[in-house]
Amino acid sequence: MMDGETINNSGGEIKVSFGYQCNDKIGTCNKPDGYEILPGVKLRRANNSFTCLSGAALSANATLANTNICNGLIGAEILPAWDSPNSFRRIPSSPSLSKLDLLSSPLQCSMSNLSCSPSTQSSPPEYDLFSLKSMSAPSRGQGFLNATEIQVAGGAAGEDRVQAVCSEENEWLFCAIYDGFNGRDAADFLAGTFYETIRFYLNLLDSAVKQDFVGAADCLGSDGSLQYILDDSNISSDGKITSGNDSKDLFVACVTKTPSCTEVDQSSGSFKHKVVDSLQRALSQAENDFLYMVEQEMGDRPDLVSVGSCVLVVLLHGKDLYTLNLGDSRAVLASYGESVNMNEDKKLQAIQLTDSHTVDNEVERTQLLSDHPDDPAVIVAGKVKGKLKVTRALGVGYLKKKKMNDALMGILRVQNLRSPPYISTEPLLNVHKILDSDHFVLLGSDGLFDFFSNDEAVKLVHSYILSNPTGDPAKFLLEQLVARAADCAGFSMGELMSIPAGRRRKYHDDVTVIVIILGMNKRTTKASTCL
Repeated sequence: MMDGETINNSGGEIKVSFGYQCNDKIGTCNKPDGYEILPGVKLRRANNSFTCLSGAALSANATLANTNICNGLIGAEILPAWDSPNSFRRIPSSPSLSKLDLLSSPLQCSMSNLSCSPSTQSSPPEYDLFSLKSMSAPSRGQGFLNATEIQVAGGAAGEDRVQAVCSEENEWLFCAIYDGFNGRDAADFLAGTFYETIRFYLNLLDSAVKQDFVGAADCLGSDGSLQYILDDSNISSDGKITSGNDSKDLFVACVTKTPSCTEVDQSSGSFKHKVVDSLQRALSQAENDFLYMVEQEMGDRPDLVSVGSCVLVVLLHGKDLYTLNLGDSRAVLASYGESVNMNEDKKLQAIQLTDSHTVDNEVERTQLLSDHPDDPAVIVAGKVKGKLKVTRALGVGYLKKKKMNDALMGILRVQNLRSPPYISTEPLLNVHKILDSDHFVLLGSDGLFDFFSNDEAVKLVHSYILSNPTGDPAKFLLEQLVARAADCAGFSMGELMSIPAGRRRKYHDDVTVIVIILGMNKRTTKASTCL
């Protein structure tokens, strides 16, 4: 690509380009060009968990936007409250919570106040809907993702959805890439509900324990928050979650004879285990919610049974980096290694924090065949039942439930669906403690890695940050991808980008990129410039 050449956006192919930057000084925040950050922001940056981030998304697929799922509520009311494709903007902490309640009440949900479905096995059976709402109500000082206000950015590009939610006051960052396929309905559903679902389950962490210790006044702080002691037995040395006792046994009882108890240590192993467990419960709830919605609407829209989405979520809380992955999007950590002298010239390493859940992954392929020993046609033409390369995804009900497959006609129906489900909703979950030697985290949908290896992508981002400290690494990486895709096709960049969406899918996929610059690497200038 020629120096200075950029993607011509006259056709609107770059649908999303946003950035955010924190200042290292406590109580201040820079306002880069194109950013909507209100004055008078008071921040706590003691942990320096991240310095800045940028995100960008490029479309290739032609897709119908904001289809009428959940009686139009998702597209007409909920998504507009979240979408901000070219800058961060400040909103109340739960902009869509009341609207999401409307999805539940007409369907007489017994547990979930976040969606269309009835209760699931993952929902705590000992609480009713009203007590759950009360226990998880927003507050400034309690709860894992609570804040009086949050700042959001994101939007859609083709069948991809990208979302970033930040609260500097409480030192956390939520980023998600929802890579939809066979339509964008599942990705839209996730963009409109999944953050709230995660927030709901995370806010039950303290609430569930409070119920167990009602009346134990010595274990309550002056603000009413529960204080308790945790152990580290369920986190391995590499940060992965290990199996252990029942979740209730993870909490060590408060010593009520003492005048005060140890406050919850959010860096402890069992707290991390509970966070990971909450993320998994939230995903199970989202799957149940979406498939329930599909079942209600597939009579009018049988195509919904084939719609699905990969899911990649990164939650940065203090210096703990949680990842949830389902499908073939990736999170890659750029690090100099755990034990490194920062004065030495060390090579930046690309460490993949997620797995690729596709039939090309030998582990996934072997597991899939093992799960269906009596089906000789599990993998056909390199795809699950001849339909899908990914082995794990949200939605895609026709490969999970016979009655959904039966909703399809003719060649669209999967023949010989002997032992569904064929697609798993079991995510890979991980937690990584941010080190001084960790530089940045790169998130990308699979379209990015069709053209770049992990090492190549990390090297490009790193070299760009060094030479362009005020630039936008996410948008730069997209430009490099378009240049490579054009070269492979024998086009110039302009010629490739002039091809209409839909036809251009022949040359590259929808691509979404987020770059999170971690706090140990100070950048005091703006993180991203909007188009």
